[in-house]
Amino acid sequence: MENILYLNNGNLAEIQKRIPCPDFDRNEIEIGIIHIGVGGFHRAHQALYTHNLLEKFNSSGKQWGICGIGIREADRKIHDVLTKQNGLYTLMVKHPDGEVKPQVIGSLVDFLLGADDPNPVIERMANPHTKIVSLTITEGGYNFNPATGEFNFENPDIQHELKHPERPKTVYGYLTAALRKRREAGIPAFTIMSCDNIQHNGDVARNMLLTFAKKQDSELAEWIEKEVSFPNSMVDRITPVTTQSDIDYLEKTYGLKDEWPVTCEPFLQWVIEDKFSNGRPGYEKVGAQFVPDVKPYEKMKLRLLNAGHSVLGLLGAIHGHKTINSCIEDEVFSKYLRKFMDTEATPTLDKVQGIDLDKYKDSLQERFANPNIKDSVSRICSETSAKLPKFLIETLDENLTNNGSIELTTLVIAAWCYYSDKGKDKNGQPIEIIDVMANELHEAAKRTITDPLAFIKQESLFGDLAKNKRFATSYTEKVQEIYKNPDVKKIMESML
Repeated sequence: MENILYLNNGNLAEIQKRIPCPDFDRNEIEIGIIHIGVGGFHRAHQALYTHNLLEKFNSSGKQWGICGIGIREADRKIHDVLTKQNGLYTLMVKHPDGEVKPQVIGSLVDFLLGADDPNPVIERMANPHTKIVSLTITEGGYNFNPATGEFNFENPDIQHELKHPERPKTVYGYLTAALRKRREAGIPAFTIMSCDNIQHNGDVARNMLLTFAKKQDSELAEWIEKEVSFPNSMVDRITPVTTQSDIDYLEKTYGLKDEWPVTCEPFLQWVIEDKFSNGRPGYEKVGAQFVPDVKPYEKMKLRLLNAGHSVLGLLGAIHGHKTINSCIEDEVFSKYLRKFMDTEATPTLDKVQGIDLDKYKDSLQERFANPNIKDSVSRICSETSAKLPKFLIETLDENLTNNGSIELTTLVIAAWCYYSDKGKDKNGQPIEIIDVMANELHEAAKRTITDPLAFIKQESLFGDLAKNKRFATSYTEKVQEIYKNPDVKKIMESML
């Protein structure tokens, strides 16, 4: 297309002729939600629900505009791009048949970066119009030991915040600074709403914040405990990393220059505990589900979808598969995933009202197979040290307690050891490893040759699993088999 339009407020009228754009006056939107961690998932999920609410119910939704917050230096790029684009971005829904449906999302109306100066962020959070602070800070952002669940006070940024509460660096420092201002000014507390893939995510956010606040300011902690709500929620939408080809597609097909669009699958789900301190958006009007207890839904999703992703990702990485859909197209991987879900994950689940588990598992395999998504194995394997303790190891612990099947999960953990040690697939091709614990994982894994249990002796990840005779025996057998011949597909076939 010759006439290239840059994505910004000034060009919306022209862009509207090419793809759907916000059908509401963005100048009228008030900021009611502060969101920390503006990644692809937030923009494909919560920001879309908010956009849809603004479109369909403008009068009741306009108080719920979103201000994005970046608290790390790593957030600078997304801050700069979205600031230049007036908070606008394109959401591209990729269907299995190849159809791509783009639309411009307009619910993100401001973006502040705390890395340079935390004060504007604190002031915005303390503003009386702010009713909710929501989070997608990844599993690792909650700053707790995965094995014990205890808050990590050794973190240098946490140590800094305890001494300098006016200069926060982590989410806990920002939240306490803003809540302190609200308390002092007599402003009601905001709700803190976690949208991360952690079971009981609201409870975890509450426990971690209170633990930190008690150390920093015990009176404030008491006020937080009484006044702040932390609803649990279950969020679901597969959102791959944006690629240059996605950016190029928009420019070539629609003449639209968007420096950071988001791609996602058609499936969308949000189940939220109806527990808010200071009002909430009517998300139920646009497809979200408010329930008294989210826990069964959380467990189902984490132990089937998220764990299933890790099963495919770690085994697929060693085999040489590059995307999740290519794993599912491989019959052995597809059958292995289903056997894992049926025999090891499902027996640990609670009854989930309104959900047919067999149909849910069928839908997961269909979603993973979407050839138009091409979710990278490297993305799924990123920060595995933060994911596996919650997605997979808790399931393993329950099956050990209940004498259930553990073999399929054990192979995945053995594969994680080989992956961490060698950093190569079975053909000798390098694997991209993205994990804050990459060095510790590598050091532990490379001792496997002399001590087969070295990797699982990392108690911060595995607790006492190395001392469990049944698991240790199974793990030793599988890790030695992979080290002898890393053709994991053959090992998987022998287990089907």
